[in-house]
Amino acid sequence: MTEPQLHHLSCPDTAEGHRMAWWQWGDARAPQLVVCVHGLSRQGRDFDVLARALLRQAAAQGQALRVVCPDVVGRGESDWLKDPMGYQFPTYVGDMLGLLGHLQGQAPIQALDWVGTSMGGLIGMTLAGAPGLPLPAPVRRLVLNDVGPTVQWSAIERIGQYLGKSGHFDTVEGAAAAMRAISNGFGPHTDEEWLALSRPMLRPLPQGGYRLHYDPAIAVPYATVTREAMAQGEAALWQVYDQIQAQTLVLRGADSDLLTPATAQAMAARGPHARVVEFAGVGHAPTLVAQDQLRVVLDFLLPPHPGEVAPGS
Repeated sequence: MTEPQLHHLSCPDTAEGHRMAWWQWGDARAPQLVVCVHGLSRQGRDFDVLARALLRQAAAQGQALRVVCPDVVGRGESDWLKDPMGYQFPTYVGDMLGLLGHLQGQAPIQALDWVGTSMGGLIGMTLAGAPGLPLPAPVRRLVLNDVGPTVQWSAIERIGQYLGKSGHFDTVEGAAAAMRAISNGFGPHTDEEWLALSRPMLRPLPQGGYRLHYDPAIAVPYATVTREAMAQGEAALWQVYDQIQAQTLVLRGADSDLLTPATAQAMAARGPHARVVEFAGVGHAPTLVAQDQLRVVLDFLLPPHPGEVAPGS
């Protein structure tokens, strides 16, 4: 399958409920499921390159695979919330539990793997480590892309400078250039790669031109975060992290301002004892488009069978 299928799921909230969109790749009946969840102001089509690569590697290994990439509520093709204070992790985690339950109803999940970039990684960390959540299967392999229990306050301030300022763009190319200017941390990309990452981020306006795909109100609860609240959340997240049983891979942009080397080292030394891989010339966060980034994730999620050599080795 070279293009994903768009689906929607009804989810509860404090108002009338909302629909969450999700993109499905591969075999909808496959017992192995990889869920890929994007960062704070992104959307599920960020993982197009990874999803295609996963399906190619699974096919080469004779495996059936289902890859699901949600648009977290307020982003992409998902609904916008009537109450902006709902744009917080309890809503996101609840929606993902609902999605996993729905997918389990479609076809039993025998192996559940998770790839989470930034916010998506924090959601995955919670699902993998918080006790008592009604998961259809435990998280088996967990990829945390440039995120950990400790998030640097300077990165929170940097993101807050542009979050919610959706603006108006006359052309796709102009919008892509504007997004590139605030996304230096994504690392080098060709113009073609950057346009592919940028097009799903845009929505046409009735009067012409484009706006960003997400609800500007996601910035409302974000703006209420304080250093004190961050410190409390950090302590709770470390407790969750220490309970993770999944095999864990931490990806870090070597120039990241959100995930420090010290935090990554602590993640390797405690809890699931994550394997840490750094990518030079990248900050927050690797886009999993470059071949070296793809290869690390592919071989972690779909390791070669004994005696096989990984493609590209």
